Amino acid sequence: LLREFARWKVRNTAIERRDLLHNPLPLMPEFQRSIRLLGRRPTTQQFIDTIIKKYGTHILISATLGGEEALTMYMDKSRLDRKSGNATQSVEALHQLASSYFVDRDGTMRRLHEIQISTGAIKVTETRTGPLGCNSYDNLDSVSSVLLQSTESKLHLQGLQIIFPQYLQEKFVQSALSYIMCNGEGEYICRNSQCGCQCAEEFPQCNCPSTDIQIMEYTLANMAKTWTEAYKDLENSDEFKSFMKRLPSNHFLTIGSIHQHWGNDWDLQNRYKLLQSSLEAQRQKIQRTARKLFGLSVRCRHNPNHQLPRERTIQEWLTRVQSLLYCNENGFWGTFLESQRSCVCHGGTSLCQRPIPCIIGGNNSCAMCSLANISLCGSCNKGYKLYRGRCEPQNVDSERSEQFISFETDLDFQDLELKYLLQKMDSRLYVHTTFISNEIRLDTFFDPRWRKRMSLTLKSNKNRMDFIHMVIGISMRICQMRNSSLDPMFFVYVNPFSGSHSEGWNMPFGEYGYPRWEKIRLQNSQCYNWTLLLGNRWKTFFETVHIYLRSRTRLPSLLRNETGQGPVDLSDPTKRQFYIKISDVQVYGYSLRFNADLLRSAVQQVNQSYTQGGQFYSSSSVMLLLLDIRDRINRLAPPVAPGKPQLDLFSCMLKHRLKLTNSEIIRVNHALDLYNTEILKQSDQMTAKLC
Repeated sequence: LLREFARWKVRNTAIERRDLLHNPLPLMPEFQRSIRLLGRRPTTQQFIDTIIKKYGTHILISATLGGEEALTMYMDKSRLDRKSGNATQSVEALHQLASSYFVDRDGTMRRLHEIQISTGAIKVTETRTGPLGCNSYDNLDSVSSVLLQSTESKLHLQGLQIIFPQYLQEKFVQSALSYIMCNGEGEYICRNSQCGCQCAEEFPQCNCPSTDIQIMEYTLANMAKTWTEAYKDLENSDEFKSFMKRLPSNHFLTIGSIHQHWGNDWDLQNRYKLLQSSLEAQRQKIQRTARKLFGLSVRCRHNPNHQLPRERTIQEWLTRVQSLLYCNENGFWGTFLESQRSCVCHGGTSLCQRPIPCIIGGNNSCAMCSLANISLCGSCNKGYKLYRGRCEPQNVDSERSEQFISFETDLDFQDLELKYLLQKMDSRLYVHTTFISNEIRLDTFFDPRWRKRMSLTLKSNKNRMDFIHMVIGISMRICQMRNSSLDPMFFVYVNPFSGSHSEGWNMPFGEYGYPRWEKIRLQNSQCYNWTLLLGNRWKTFFETVHIYLRSRTRLPSLLRNETGQGPVDLSDPTKRQFYIKISDVQVYGYSLRFNADLLRSAVQQVNQSYTQGGQFYSSSSVMLLLLDIRDRINRLAPPVAPGKPQLDLFSCMLKHRLKLTNSEIIRVNHALDLYNTEILKQSDQMTAKLC
């Protein structure tokens, strides 16, 4: 390998003599003629057309030129030995021949090529860097060969105005800037540290670097493609493919379940972090390029329309996984919508959707998907039954429920029918009760200015143990003395399954949609029918009805200290106007058959299983039956204020009709609550204790 390097410096002598008119420079005649044609006050366009387009804007002041030249020979000694008989002498001869390369390049290369062709034992290559060899000046025929091809050259340029006369220098600089910055389509002007192009009329967009803007827009478009390809690279990676293969396919995967599998795959997480880091670097490049683009387009008439690519969120990745699982069929693609459990296929077709597996979970979800059709349930959770591929609640057999309590009777009329029957006082709605009062006698006048109490009771625990009773209305006939100003006011307490006033609830007349008393005067008399129609909406259980009577009339001062007790004096006109009498009190409703022994056995079965700590929900039919009975009984509880719990009538029935203790009642309710929440996956309705 022979190598040689040379370097030398050249200098422009034209700039040493500055006065163009008095001291002629060694310039091209055409260049001198162009300067003379400019005159004393040339325009910018004249400078551009005459000087700049032909000769440029700068002149070479000095340059360091040079280059490297090398000759490389590859020799095969075995072939040289066969050709000449002595390989050592042949190698020395080749070295001597090559040493004359830098003296006689052409002759040496001719001899070496002859040896290469004849023997095939050597291979010769030449290497040159720079425009010229060290001892040859043949390639100095053009300026470009020296200035443009030399990688080692160091050029020093200066504006062409230094060889112009003094009066042309400033105009040349302005013209050169207008040509470079405004592409010759306007004047480059600087004012208040702000420079820009003052465009000519025929070039209104000279301030807009259209070429640079197009290049940057093309660059941004390629960056956006690279951004999209980064997502495809992740989807085509081995980590992502193995993640997709490990996802279970025997049931439907929600976004939440896919997220759990996504977070547990460490290989995929590492690959996803690499994607995030590369996208962050790509985002910074896009932002820098976009800032340059918007900076260049400030003086353009149209603004560039570019939107930064948005990184795909985890939610979008999970939706993408769902789409790959369920919307990738028959060569078509689509997007999966979990809320609708269907695919939106791309291309206007509907062939991309695969069979969507069933949902496995609690409550009415499947316990397992069907092997024959993965879209349908194969088995259900406890408390649910399989019906046509779906899980439905195991409804209680209505006939079996009727064996405990006959909730459905022939007297379940519509509200209009009930109102008509009550107005007619139909005997089918009579409930025969016992009137009890120590303060009032029926059909006898009394003084209502102080509280009076009366009760209507059934005493079912002694007399009618096989029935529970429903109240749908109450009526009273009240007669007043002529010219009476009294307006009776009633407070009614209902005890559903016993006679105690403390375990009753107060009827909230006119509140929460509850009905009010209706007062109708009878013809040709001072008597009124007071009727309370509960109807089907507010009907409820009752055993005893406590009625408290007061008067809304304010008493005169002379009568305030009287007790209102004792015999009624109808002869005294001052007192007679306050007297009233109740001639009839009637409760309307019907009775339901009640099998206490059968219900007690079912309750004791649940109580015993719960006490022993066993699987209290082993008998689903019994639990479902008691839950249904409890729900239907508590559904008939009175209305309460918004946000407050309803009264627990079911516990009152267990206490008074089944004679259970408080601890037994608590255990039964707790067992039913556990079955309702843990097995049926339903929320319990809070209730308030009444008994």
